[in-house]
Amino acid sequence: MPKAEKAPRAGAAVRAANPIFDKSLGQHILKNPLVASGIVEKAALKPTDTVLEVGPGTGNLTVKILEKAKKTVCVEMDPRLAAELTKRVQGTPYQRNLSIILGDFLKVDLPYFDVCISNTPYQISSPLVFKLLQHRPLFRCAVLMFQREFAMRLVAKPGDALYCRLSANVQLLAKVDHVMKVGKNNFRPPPQVESSVVRLEPINPPPPIDFQEWDGLLRILFVRKNKTVAANFKTQSVLDMLEHNYRTVMSLRGVEVDDGDVEMGDVEESGGNNKKKKKGKGGFDVKEKVEEVLRGTGMGELRASKMDNDDFLKLLSAFIDAGFRFTSA
Repeated sequence: MPKAEKAPRAGAAVRAANPIFDKSLGQHILKNPLVASGIVEKAALKPTDTVLEVGPGTGNLTVKILEKAKKTVCVEMDPRLAAELTKRVQGTPYQRNLSIILGDFLKVDLPYFDVCISNTPYQISSPLVFKLLQHRPLFRCAVLMFQREFAMRLVAKPGDALYCRLSANVQLLAKVDHVMKVGKNNFRPPPQVESSVVRLEPINPPPPIDFQEWDGLLRILFVRKNKTVAANFKTQSVLDMLEHNYRTVMSLRGVEVDDGDVEMGDVEESGGNNKKKKKGKGGFDVKEKVEEVLRGTGMGELRASKMDNDDFLKLLSAFIDAGFRFTSA
């Protein structure tokens, strides 16, 4: 690059050295150029790529992305940092390749992109991941910085202490790898926790299942992940929800649910107008119906903490076939 073109970037870098950080936005600027280079390298950018960067801050990652990609679209919530980034590339050959969307990442409409790179504000880690994975068309990969524990939950396997509903949900939709650990001293100001970088590759095509139903099942199983599957399905709130949804599904199919001989009796409560329903012989019993599904799959005595996604898919399929739903029908 000619010397005349270096001055704007150098001057802008000095201005960006001491910005006023907004702690409420989780602003921790990555200052180590070796870490920034490592993140961009793991993204394996192509000269034809459009890159989405979330939370560019003062642009330490952005300028390295601009050197590798055709176009970079940054989403920045803080107008002051967006202005710093604009000044940093002003007068350089990269100026025309940078576009900045000012706003909340979780609320803005995302453009097309091939790769996402993010030094993620930690308070939006989970919604950011799922917004990316729901984006269409699917992107090639994402290289994302997170709080260490959150990152390890993303990559956790069955049997690991950190294995949870988040682990299973993300791994249903993407291949996830831990890329590198990043110490707190690599940021300005230093956060209170250590960080890690992960790489996500969306599974393409995505699995042909209703994600809301899948997540509804996992919500039940991971409330008490070390209890048996059967135990998690015995709570009254779960049984009530399943019975309500089952009756709705059967009604939509035009199938009458047999309640058997029903006897109505007064409940001893104030007012004396409340009623309770008792099922007679031959009536629909949601608990027995659920136990029947669990016996059929042989999974009643398994524990979510040790089950993998193939197990969850098999269990979900069995419940769906039996007429159950895990979200409102």
